[in-house]
Amino acid sequence: MNTDNLRRMANQIASNLEAQGADAAAQATCRHIRDFWTPAMQAAIIAAPQGLSPIAARAIGLLAERPVDPA
Repeated sequence: MNTDNLRRMANQIASNLEAQGADAAAQATCRHIRDFWTPAMQAAIIAAPQGLSPIAARAIGLLAERPVDPA
C-alpha cells in the first residue's frame, strides 16, 4: 500500500470539502474514507498521517477513534 498515494487522496478529498467549513469538512472526509476505502487503506493512513492537510489530519484522527476492523 503506497501511503503517499493515500495521503494525496485524503488531502484531495479534504480540499474538495473545505468549503463546508473545517469541522464539517473533517467529518465529511472521515465519512468518505470510512465508506469508500478498504479497511487496509484506512489502517495504513492511520499509521502514517504525516503530510496531511489540517482538515485531512483531523479526519484521520476521527477515523482512528473508531477504526474499521481490517479482518
